[in-house]
Amino acid sequence: MLFSPALILTAIVVIYLLMSINILAEYERGVIFRLGKLLPQPKGPGVILVFAPLDRIVRVSLRTVVMDVPPQDVITRDNVSVKVNAVVYFRVMDPRRAIVEVESYQYATSQLAQTTLRSVLGQVELDDLLSERERLNQQLQLQLDQHTDPWGIKVSSVEVKHVDLPPDMQRAMARQAEAEREKRAKIIHAAGELEASEKLSQAAHVIATEPAAITLRYLQTLTEIASEKNSTIVFPLPIEIMHLLKQFTGEERKA
Repeated sequence: MLFSPALILTAIVVIYLLMSINILAEYERGVIFRLGKLLPQPKGPGVILVFAPLDRIVRVSLRTVVMDVPPQDVITRDNVSVKVNAVVYFRVMDPRRAIVEVESYQYATSQLAQTTLRSVLGQVELDDLLSERERLNQQLQLQLDQHTDPWGIKVSSVEVKHVDLPPDMQRAMARQAEAEREKRAKIIHAAGELEASEKLSQAAHVIATEPAAITLRYLQTLTEIASEKNSTIVFPLPIEIMHLLKQFTGEERKA
């Protein structure tokens, strides 16, 4: 059975159209090059037609990319060598520029993140690197976003994950922290001694105005000793009794 040329041509056209159908997901865009020239607008999402070999499509994902920056050797401003790694969150905002302006935007962003991490963290001291993470993260994000904006890339966040200190520096920081704790302990102890001395001075003034108060204090001390079930009890002799005995002895001698 022979097919007519019109039927064969129709079949070829139908097959060509079917092969030209491309389906893009909601998060994808298609950058189309027609005869090597970039079309004004990217295609998608949904069903699009790509007429090969005249057209060539490059699929670009618009989802946020999470990129792990490998550990970088950083020398801080106070000459401490540390290893720092981070994570970068970015997404493509302009698919056309991401494909045309740079060969591989993911590789370029990764390399730029590594160099920016070393340059920014090399300008701060170790204490700032450990304590001011939020400020450094914002500074890294601003610099990265400024450099990737011509590529159509938006860097939304940069987070420093881990700072690996040398063992000698870890021991030095441990000794410093221990010295700080001892300092605070001594200050607290001295403050307690000062407060106790003030209270004792006030108590001495009260006892001086009320001589019977010292006797009550002696009895209270005996009660505390007795509660510990000691076999020996030392009974303190009130000073007032000694004064009374001296006065009584002096009166007898005069008589």
